[in-house]
Order: sequence, then structure tokens, then C-alpha cells
Amino acid sequence: MTRRNLVVATALVLIAVALSYWGKPSAAGFQTAIVTRGPMTQAVTATGTLNPVVNVQVGSQVSGIIQKLFADFNSNVKAGQTVAQIDPAIFQAQVTQAEGDLANAQASLELARLNAARTQSLFAKQNSAQADVDQAQASLRGAEATVKIKEGALERARTDLERCTITSPIDGTVISRSVDVGQTVAASLAAPVIFTIANDLTKMQIDANVAEADVGVVAVDQNVDFTVDAFPNRTFQGKVVQVRNAPITVQNVVTYDTVIGVSNPELKLKPGMTANVSIVIAHKDEVVKIANAALRYRPPESSSSGARPSSPSAPARAGRRSGGRAGGQTPGEHRSERTVYVLKRGTPEPVQIKTGVSDGIATEVTEGLQEGDVVVTAQFGGERGAASPPPPNPFSGGRRF
Repeated sequence: MTRRNLVVATALVLIAVALSYWGKPSAAGFQTAIVTRGPMTQAVTATGTLNPVVNVQVGSQVSGIIQKLFADFNSNVKAGQTVAQIDPAIFQAQVTQAEGDLANAQASLELARLNAARTQSLFAKQNSAQADVDQAQASLRGAEATVKIKEGALERARTDLERCTITSPIDGTVISRSVDVGQTVAASLAAPVIFTIANDLTKMQIDANVAEADVGVVAVDQNVDFTVDAFPNRTFQGKVVQVRNAPITVQNVVTYDTVIGVSNPELKLKPGMTANVSIVIAHKDEVVKIANAALRYRPPESSSSGARPSSPSAPARAGRRSGGRAGGQTPGEHRSERTVYVLKRGTPEPVQIKTGVSDGIATEVTEGLQEGDVVVTAQFGGERGAASPPPPNPFSGGRRF
């Protein structure tokens, strides 16, 4: 046999093998999961920021140069303690000027009183006209009013002088200092912030943004687990203390501020940390549960393993769309009928079940299945429309003819 004939014969054999492979239907196979029993926790997940419960910004109502600072970052301060001093020279001069203006007004008042008394005496002796008496009385009233104006100006000047000494309004810890000695603060339009003081860092709160789709299942006193990037291997605990009604809209996404109370006795948690929050909606210790993939599986239309449901419901979604709520239901109301396929004697058979809570990976089964049942989660090969790996190319790596 010549070399050319040998090559042609080999090619014909390979083509025959390929045709026989393609013409033979592949055996159907199923990916399965076993129904198990164990704990189940449904939670809503969100992110938030750690903040002190009471956070006070200490500013200045007067403008001037910072003369002294008596507190710094992380300083512990008491209510009424002096934390900063603004140069009081200008304000002291204003007090002195106001005192002089008041003394001048008081002298004018004494003169007006004497003139009024003298005019009244002359009028009694018919040596003065009624108009003179009226004029003297008007001058006396004007002098009294001027004294009150000057007293108010003096009180204001003294108040401004007192405000040069800035004190802490609460007991707490300084977490921010915004000025340095010699810096000028201007209080013309808004009070400049000099210090930020947290009342008690052992008690903090998380302001978490919960999506509108999940806020319906969040309630006060629910337990919360959360982590922070600074301690990735540690889980902290808290409780929901408030769900605020004011919506927060960012790029058409609506969230609601959920306040979570946190105990921080070791002072490990610091203001501004990002918290990954998991709000526990429901927890059960021993439930029969099924993989969520089994709820999504539907056989091909040509399958003889049973009738396909006309309108299968969407899979339970307790994982996070922005949170972990299962398909629009509230705790205690997770009762929906679903269809899954149990593998019996190599054939998937439809079974109606009732589901409960879900954690995004598995779903509770309240009726219809038992522990140890085998359910179908995927199918490959053998059925029209089912996934099947392509056959190998018999010509790969060889010559083509």
C-alpha cells in the first residue's frame, strides 16, 4: 500500500468514528444536592459608618486670633473646662469703651433729672410755662432710654469678652482639632469649628443605609452582627435602636438610615469606620433545608420526566440585593409553594414543597421533603435543549483533506 493510500484510509477511519460518535445519543446526567438539616439564619445586609452617640462641634461666636489651646487630639475634657483662648485685647477695649459710654449716659440722666425738677418747681411758682415742663420731662425720658441702651452695649461687650474663653459643653474625648495657635478664626458668616468632642466612645452607633426593599422587615431590638476592616476576623454585636423615616435618595436609589447601638468597652471601634452589617431577621436551629439551585432547576420541555410547571415562581432570594430578605416576605410569612425535582431511580420527579426562611444559599423546607432526599440542581446531556459538552474533533492536530 502506498503512502497516499495509507493516509486516505486513516482519514476514512477517523471520519467513520466521528460519524458514529455524533449519531449516538449521549446519556443524560444530573447534578444533584442532598436535603440536609441544620441551623438557618435569615439576615438583611447593609453597610454603615460608626459614629459617637453624642458628637458636639465646639466653635467660636467671635472672631479673633487663637492665643492658647488647652486640649489636643484624644484629650479627655470635662464640661466647663477651658479648651481654647482667643486674644481678648480688642474685646477688652470694647468693654472699656462701653463702660465709658454708660457713665456718660448716666451723667446726662442726672442732669436731666435736675432740670426736670427745677422746671417743675418754677412752674409751681408760675415762673415757667407748661411747655418748658413738657420739654424737661421728655429730656428726662430720653436720658433714661440712653442709659438702658448703653447698659445693653456694655453687657454685649462683656459677653463677647467672655466668649473669648472657649469651654467644653460636655464630658468627652476630643476626636478632632481644626485650628492651631496663631490662626485667625472668622465668625462673620458661620461659627468656625475648633474642636469635635465625642461624649462617650464606649457607646457608639452605626448609621446603616438599608434599601427600601428590605426596610420592611427591619425592626427595633433586632440583633445585629457586623465586622470592620480593621478587625476582619472578629464579629461585633449590636441592636437596632431606630429606623428613621426620612428617605435618602442617591441616583434614584432610596435607602433609610437604620441606627444600630454598639457597645465599645475596649475602645477598639473608632469613629468613621465602615461597618459591614448583618441584621438578623429570623433564626432557626434545626430545619430541613434545600440548596437554592434546586428551586431554580426546570427540566427541558421535551423531557419525559414530568410536566413542567406553567408558571414557575422565581427562586427565593434571601441573599443580598442590597440586603438579605427573601422575596418580599416578612418573618413568619415565608410560606410559598414551590416545585422541585427529586431524583428517583435515575429520573427526576416533580414534588410540591413549602418553603420558609432563606439565607441566600439554602432555603428552609417546611413540607414536601425529608432529610436525605436527593434533588436535581442541573442537567447536562441527553435531552434536547439540555447542556451537553461538544464531541472532540477527530481532526484536531492532524491533516485535513
